[in-house]
Amino acid sequence: MSTMNTFTGKKFDPMYITPDDIDVRDIAHALSLVCRGCGHLRRFYSVAQHSVNCAKEAIARGSSQRVALACLLHDASEAYIADIIRPIKEHLPDYARIETMIMDAVFARFGLADLSEEENRLWKRIDDDLLDNELRELLPGEEERIPVGLSSKPELGEKPFAEAEWEFLALFGELHS
Repeated sequence: MSTMNTFTGKKFDPMYITPDDIDVRDIAHALSLVCRGCGHLRRFYSVAQHSVNCAKEAIARGSSQRVALACLLHDASEAYIADIIRPIKEHLPDYARIETMIMDAVFARFGLADLSEEENRLWKRIDDDLLDNELRELLPGEEERIPVGLSSKPELGEKPFAEAEWEFLALFGELHS
């Protein structure tokens, strides 16, 4: 059995992850240290910061608390298996299967296993809309991109990892009741 160790000291085999293995503190900490876009950005912009921006956009759009929480947690698998950029991810079917298995455990852990098709569509749309805006601002060569209009103003400036981690946990506390 191959085990991984997490920030909170948990040890488990990520290929057999269960909802009990999931700790939001591990997710917030790890995602605050992972840079979006495989690091090819103008400045450090963490997955945690992106996730918080997604949740805030859901709130600004009047989405349900469940959709906002799904937005906050939608990249949680990356706390356990790292981030792979979209153009590569589609060529890694095993990665997609593992990512789905981990996300199923995450969503089960936090009461989101029964998201409807509409709720899933909403959080995925918000993620895509945020990505569109992030690319224009943060990725060289995308300055001419016309971003989708947002209901919120995402924070795209560089943020210390501890601040991004704290903000993720604070928002989680508000949304997960």
